[in-house]
Amino acid sequence: MPDTKKRRYKILKWTTGILVSLFLILGGIAWLLNVKSRPILTDRIKTLLYKSTDSLYTISFTKVSTNILTGSATLQNVKISADTNRYKKLVSLKRAPNNLYTVTLKKLVVKNFHPLTLYREKKLQIGEILFDKPEVYMVNRQLDFNENRAPRPIQSPYTFISKSLKEFSIKKILFRDASFNYVNKNVNQFKVFSIDDLNITLVDLLVDSTSWEDSSRLYLLKDVLINLKNYSYKTPDSMYNIKLDQLDFKASTGLLNVSKFALEPRYDEMKFGEVAGFARDRFNIAMNNISLKGINLPLYISKQELRAKEMAIANGFVAVFNNNSLPKKEKENRIGKYPHQLLQKLGAPILIDKIRLKDININYALYNKESEQRGKISFEHTSGTVSNATNIEKVKATKPVMEANLTTYLMGQGKLDVDFKFNLAANTGDFSYRGELQNFNARVLNQITKPLGLVRINRGNVDKLQFDFKADDFGSKGTVNFSYFDLSVALMKNDPTKDHLVKRGLISFLANALIINSENPGPDGKFLSAKVNYVRPENTSFFNMIWKTLFIGVKYSVGITEEKQTEIKEHIAKFKAMRDSHNLRKKKRLERRQRKELKEKKERR
Repeated sequence: MPDTKKRRYKILKWTTGILVSLFLILGGIAWLLNVKSRPILTDRIKTLLYKSTDSLYTISFTKVSTNILTGSATLQNVKISADTNRYKKLVSLKRAPNNLYTVTLKKLVVKNFHPLTLYREKKLQIGEILFDKPEVYMVNRQLDFNENRAPRPIQSPYTFISKSLKEFSIKKILFRDASFNYVNKNVNQFKVFSIDDLNITLVDLLVDSTSWEDSSRLYLLKDVLINLKNYSYKTPDSMYNIKLDQLDFKASTGLLNVSKFALEPRYDEMKFGEVAGFARDRFNIAMNNISLKGINLPLYISKQELRAKEMAIANGFVAVFNNNSLPKKEKENRIGKYPHQLLQKLGAPILIDKIRLKDININYALYNKESEQRGKISFEHTSGTVSNATNIEKVKATKPVMEANLTTYLMGQGKLDVDFKFNLAANTGDFSYRGELQNFNARVLNQITKPLGLVRINRGNVDKLQFDFKADDFGSKGTVNFSYFDLSVALMKNDPTKDHLVKRGLISFLANALIINSENPGPDGKFLSAKVNYVRPENTSFFNMIWKTLFIGVKYSVGITEEKQTEIKEHIAKFKAMRDSHNLRKKKRLERRQRKELKEKKERR
C-alpha cells in the first residue's frame, strides 16, 4: 500500500513538472515572438498607412503591446495626421482628396490578426480594429478635379503595397463614442460643426489587385454603419435645444432612420418672448419615425451635399406661438424668411426628391393684447407630400418649383385640401397657395375669432371655403369664396372688471341687422366672392400672413367690409346723437316740471 502511494506521488510530481516546463517553454516562445513581432508590427503599420494613402498620412504612437497567442495588439496615444506639404503636392498632381482627417485617441486595439499568414503568404488579415473614444477632425475643401469621380480612391492603394503585401484586409473598423468635428473651408468664414458620442462601423475593408475596381464597394469598403444616440445641441441664441434620439444609417442601402427629432424651446410660451425682449415666434417641434431613402453617401463625404430620393415623417407636431402684447423688435424685418427662402440659406446643399408626411399636427397661436386672451388655429392629422425640396442651383435651373400637396383637418373637424407652389429661383420669394375647406360648424372658429378678431360666432354652417392666392415678399393677392348659411355673430369687447370678454349688445344687433350676411349665396341666389389685396408689413411672418389673408377674405364674405364698418359707425353715431337729443329733451322736461312745481309751492304760501 505505501509503495502504491509513493508511486502515485512520483507520477503526479513528474506530470506537474512536465506541464510547468511546457508552459514555461510556450510562455518563453510567446514572449520571444511578441518581442520579435513588435518592431515588425510597428514598422508594418506605419509603412502600410503611409504607402496605402499615397504618402499622405502618417501614424504615431508611444507604445505597442502584442499578444501572439490571441492575435491582438494595443497601441497607446495614437495620432493619425496628414502631411500638408504632401497634400499640396497631390493637389498640383490632381490626386488630392476633398477631405483631410486628423484622428487622435488614447488607445487603438487590433484584434485577430494572423502573423503566420502575414509571414508565409504576405497577407495582412485583421479581424477588428477598435478606435476607442477618438477625436476626429475633418476638413473639407471641394476640388474641381474631384467632381463626379467614382466613390473609390483616386489611385488603387494596392499599387503602393504590392511589393510587400498581396492582400490587406480588415473585417471591421470600429469608432466608438467618437467626437467628430467638421470644418467647412468652402466659405469665407470657416464654419465648424461638432458632434459627440458617434459610433461608426466600417465593414470589410479590402486592398488587393481587384478590390479597387469592385463597384459594389464604397472606398474599398463593403458597408458603412453609423449610429448616434441621445444627441442634444443648444442653439447659438440659447433659446432652443435640438434633440435627436437613435439615428441609424446603412450606406449599402442608403437608408437612414431617426426615432425622434425635436426643437424644444428652453422657456414657456409667455416667458419666451420676455427673454427674447420682443414679440418673437416661438417654435416647438417634435417629429417621430423619420426615414430617408436613397442617400448618396459618397456625394455627402466629398461635397457635404445631402441628396435623398425620399423622406418620410410620421407622427409629430409643429406649434408656433407669439406673445403679441410684447413690443415688436425694433426695425425687425422678416422679408426673405419664408420657408422656401430659408431653405435657400442653408449652409449645406440639399435635395430631397419627395417628402411624405403622415399624421402631423400644426398649431398657430397668438396672444392678443386687446382681448388679453390666446387665440389658436390648428390643422390636425396633416398628411401629404412635398416634392423637389432643394437649394442646389443646378437643380433649380431645370426644376425651380417646390410643391406641397397637403390634406388636413381644421380644428380637427373640417377637411382642408391645400396646395403650395414655391418658386425657389425667385428673388422676391414668390409662391402661391390654394385650397378648399368643406363642411364644418362655424362655431369651431371661435377659438381664434374671439381672442383675435373680437367676434363670437353664435351659429353657422359652412358648406365650402375656397381660396386662391399669389404671394411674394411684399404681400398676397387673391380671392376667397365662402359658402355658408344660418350665420349669426356677436361682437365682443374686453371688460377690465371681468376675466372674460363680454358682448357688445347694440353693436352686435346692428351688425347682424345691417352688416352680416346670414348666408352666401344670399336669398336672391347671388354669391359674394371676396377679393383680397394684403400688403405685408415687414415684420409679418409666413403663418401670420396666410392667416390674415384668409381672415380678411372671410370677413369680407360675411359682409364686414371697410364700407360696411363705416356704415355701422355712422349708424352708431346717429343713434348716439338721437339718444343724446332724447336725453337732452328729457332733461329739459324735468327742469320745466321742477320749476313749475317750485312755482306752485310758492303760490300756495
